[in-house]
Amino acid sequence: MRERLMALLLALVLGFVLWGQAAHAVDLGQPLDAAQIARFDITVFPDGRNLPKGQGSVSQGAALYQAQCAGCHGPKGIEGPAARLVGSDGFFGWTDPLRVLRIKNYPLLVQSVGARWPYATTLFDYVRRAMPYHAPKSLGDDEVYAITAQLLHMNGLVSATAVMDKDSLPRVEMPARDKTFSAWPQKP
Repeated sequence: MRERLMALLLALVLGFVLWGQAAHAVDLGQPLDAAQIARFDITVFPDGRNLPKGQGSVSQGAALYQAQCAGCHGPKGIEGPAARLVGSDGFFGWTDPLRVLRIKNYPLLVQSVGARWPYATTLFDYVRRAMPYHAPKSLGDDEVYAITAQLLHMNGLVSATAVMDKDSLPRVEMPARDKTFSAWPQKP
């Protein structure tokens, strides 16, 4: 009789434990297939991996910049009120410690594309994800290439005739590249 009572008690304890685990099970959603993942897999890596097909020129980007960007960043990318996009190392540049003596207009140009972005590809990634501020992800890949080309040109990093695509964009040498350390693996 005592053994049956112990077996019944053990069965009750195990039942409560299993019921408790089932009640606290976390619903993590459902698996996605490759096509569903591809819609969200838009990360562009510093070495250019995952850049899409397409292209855009500086001249195309100039018109797009005035229509989509100038309202927040100013016609020249330095007026604001949003972050300045054009500039160099700021008031006291790392490469030009006497810059403070040479500045005539807009003396604080810190955190601009020309000063602090180590990879042109991440500029493309940021514009595609987050701009324009009022309608992020609304630009097509050709438009993002064109705006990226224009921003690089405004910073004196590419010529007025430059065309950016998945081959040319990773080759743009950014001044901040040597000032940063990348935690990304160089090759997957």
